[in-house]
Amino acid sequence: SSPLSINAFDYNCHVDLIKLLKQEGELFRLRKARQKMSELFPLTEEIWLDWLKDEIRLTEEEPNREKVYELFERAVKDYICPDIWLEYAQYSIGGMGSPGGIDRVRSIFERAVTAVGLHMTKGQMVWEAYREFENAILSTTQLERIHTLFRRQLAIPLMDMEGTYAEYEEWSEHGVPETVVHQYKKAVQQMEKCKPFEEALMVAETPKLAEYQAYIDFELKEGDPARIQITFERALSENCLVPDMWAKYTTYLDRQLKFKDLVLSTHERAVRNCPWTMGLWKSYLLALERHGADHQTVSDVFEKALNAGFIQATDYVEIWQAYLDYLRRRVDFKSSKELEELRAAFSRSLDYMKHDVEERFGESGDPSCIIMQIWARIEALHCKNMQKARELWDSIMTKGNAKYANMWLEYYNLERSYGDSIHCRKALHRAVQCTSDYPEHVCEVLLSFERVEGSLEDWDFAVQKTETRLNRINEQRAKAAEKEANLARQEDERAEQRRKAKVEKKAQKKVQKGTRAGEKRKAEQDDYQDEWNEDAGPKRHRGNADQPTDEYMETETGLFGKATPPGYKPAPPNEDNPELRNDNSSVFVSNLAYTLEEPEAKLRTLFETCGPIKQIRPIFTGKGSFRGYGYIQFESPVSVPEALKLDRRDVEGRPVFVSPCVDKNKNPDFKVFKYNTMMEKHKIFISGLPFSCTKEQLAEISKNHGTVKEVRLVTYRSGKPKGLAYVEFADETQASQAVLKMDGIEVEGNKISVAISNPPRRNTIDKPGSSRPTGDAMPRQVYGAGKGRTQLSMLPRSLHRQSVPAGKVENGSAADGEPASAAGNAAGEPKQLSNSDFAKMLLNILRQLLY
Repeated sequence: SSPLSINAFDYNCHVDLIKLLKQEGELFRLRKARQKMSELFPLTEEIWLDWLKDEIRLTEEEPNREKVYELFERAVKDYICPDIWLEYAQYSIGGMGSPGGIDRVRSIFERAVTAVGLHMTKGQMVWEAYREFENAILSTTQLERIHTLFRRQLAIPLMDMEGTYAEYEEWSEHGVPETVVHQYKKAVQQMEKCKPFEEALMVAETPKLAEYQAYIDFELKEGDPARIQITFERALSENCLVPDMWAKYTTYLDRQLKFKDLVLSTHERAVRNCPWTMGLWKSYLLALERHGADHQTVSDVFEKALNAGFIQATDYVEIWQAYLDYLRRRVDFKSSKELEELRAAFSRSLDYMKHDVEERFGESGDPSCIIMQIWARIEALHCKNMQKARELWDSIMTKGNAKYANMWLEYYNLERSYGDSIHCRKALHRAVQCTSDYPEHVCEVLLSFERVEGSLEDWDFAVQKTETRLNRINEQRAKAAEKEANLARQEDERAEQRRKAKVEKKAQKKVQKGTRAGEKRKAEQDDYQDEWNEDAGPKRHRGNADQPTDEYMETETGLFGKATPPGYKPAPPNEDNPELRNDNSSVFVSNLAYTLEEPEAKLRTLFETCGPIKQIRPIFTGKGSFRGYGYIQFESPVSVPEALKLDRRDVEGRPVFVSPCVDKNKNPDFKVFKYNTMMEKHKIFISGLPFSCTKEQLAEISKNHGTVKEVRLVTYRSGKPKGLAYVEFADETQASQAVLKMDGIEVEGNKISVAISNPPRRNTIDKPGSSRPTGDAMPRQVYGAGKGRTQLSMLPRSLHRQSVPAGKVENGSAADGEPASAAGNAAGEPKQLSNSDFAKMLLNILRQLLY
């Protein structure tokens, strides 16, 4: 019980506790644990059936049937489950000997066929059980009941309904009535329409979200409310954590069926399943008001919503707006009681935004102060209290909104409608003075106002003020444009200098290397070059008496070290063998082991599945040893995307890097960064894996939670595992459920951490001209106690807004031993690295190269 005292909202913790208590036979504590979980969460069909069967066994020794009936009534409300209804009906049959027992059984069966009788695949079981019950208590006066049940069932489209028709033909002494035959044929036609959707569900893997959505869309077009309802219920029993599905269902009920009990109970189930989704709470509040719920009920639901743990600041603004709208609609402005309650709520909402939301998220969520604007309008319109409205607008402007023209015009329109011309003029003069985004617009509005209402003195003053302001604005804009142009020019010059320095440095290295190699190496190079020219590829000018050997030598990325001379283009030996370098049908392959034997054969085996290969060119040193990289040229460019998919594929224990062939002379800024740096809701990130864990093992663990499309183990360049991995699922729902089920489990004795994939930005050092933004990205936050499944399935823990402890692994970036301050200070600015920091960085790079 200790974990529950820390985090009562952890769904998996409850499940584990119940399993443990059941194994130990702690019946009293088991009952208590189930009760507690049921109060906090809707329970699955499996958990309910386990609990009900245990309670039924217990009451056999100490009869207390009413207690079990109460439990069944709770069970059928969580989800629409045919098996629970069947269990309920069968349990009630056991008590039909008691007074009113038969009527009770019939009542339960009637409710069961209403709830699940339309279930295309399982509804038939309920109908058959109902008929068997009536058959068991058959008397001559009750034959008509069984006839009626057959007729009702045969009018409903169900799978395998032909068997039921044959059974009725055999059972009925006078044959099947014509009206029943007519209804049966209509039902069969309807069943044939539904059959493709049912078959799609049968072959699909859980949770079958796309298949259910298609089925629901079909039923919505057909327009039968009962069938629409059962299809939604079936979908939600397998997709209970999908907020959009609940939203679609509740919207349908709100707009079409409008039955109070059904609508409100469904809204309640929606927020119990997905409490982190603000939209569901908002529509619940509206539904309660629509159906005339008392004020206390609406207020209680709102307070629950505030404590539900929304995932962004704007959610709290929206839920407060919804509640304040409700309070405003119930105010009789002639009476003071509700008005004071409304004012108190507005005041509390502003305190809540300041002290709760801003502290938690680091932002207000309401930068334009919409709540204060609404309050000001209410005070002006309903209460004729312009003094309060002006106080509120003064507060709005001091919160950084005075520079925006639209904010001043909003206030001006309020004064125009409910204030006076003195305050209108005052507002426009302040707007001209303060506005920085659209100053021309507010100047025009001031002049238009004075044309209609001002004296000559007012007009002259307005013209002078607007001219002075616009002249100053134009001067500022000219200076800013000049400064920007100078910065852009300086940056272009610096970029050109860096590029030249880089090219010259590479060329110098080649000169030094070539000089030391001596005449023997030159001879070997010439031999190798001759062989390459004859057999496989483009001629390379390796140097002669008139030409330095380094001038046009190729670098390790497949590009020239120094700039090529004007018009230079190595000529292919014949038209059928075009130049391999920078070809649209080629890829560059690197990070192969220098000791790789027969690299050409290995590369052919790896890439031949991508399409017909024209030639393979592994690169060797002058002495004939393999350099660890090379080129693959395909017959067609369509093979290149397939080849790029093999990036990071294991070749003799090392991940091979596959990238496009790009001429850096033409594309000096070209960089390949294959993996996304934004949140990927269909992927999960796993840390803490044992180094011995293989892709196959991880795929086996993950496939229980959805369709696994790809597993990628993160390794060093040497192939040594980091204990990290990414798993891609078919959709966001499967990934969310995988996070819920897999986070904290043990793999070979290691407790793993699982979150939605949210790779960090590339760790580049800021420098002039860098495309990286200077401000920090959204602050990250560790996953705190008390949130449980309410946030985990929708948001990776790396997005919650708290500081990340030093050394924590975040989606593939390890901060081994790095001080927390190294990533940036509190203001988000990068910290200057000391000599010791550079030493550590160098040491880490050497370790990676060695291991």
